This record gives sequence, C-alpha cells and structure tokens, in this order.
Amino acid sequence: MAIKSLSIRIDEEMLNKLHIVADYEGRSANSQILILIRDCVEKYEKEHGRIQLK
Repeated sequence: MAIKSLSIRIDEEMLNKLHIVADYEGRSANSQILILIRDCVEKYEKEHGRIQLK
C-alpha cells in the first residue's frame, strides 16, 4: 500500500485546536487526522457495508 499525501485548507483556530487534542492524545496532528479518518470510514462501513475499491 502506497502512502499518499493530501493537502487540506483549515482555519488557524481549528488547526490550533487540533494540535491541542493531538498533544493531549500523545500524537502528532497528522496521526490524529489519520485516526479521525479511519474512525469515519469504519462508521460509514458499519452503516452501509464494506467499501469496495475498483
């Protein structure tokens, strides 16, 4: 599995809050975002079934 890069636009206040949450959890902001994405995908798949990639 290749690691891809993704750029996002985020306002400064939200970014600062993200860093606080990530620091509290002992993670980098990047790791925190990956966990949030993983949790979102897991929730979606639980409700709608496994996502099949082509």
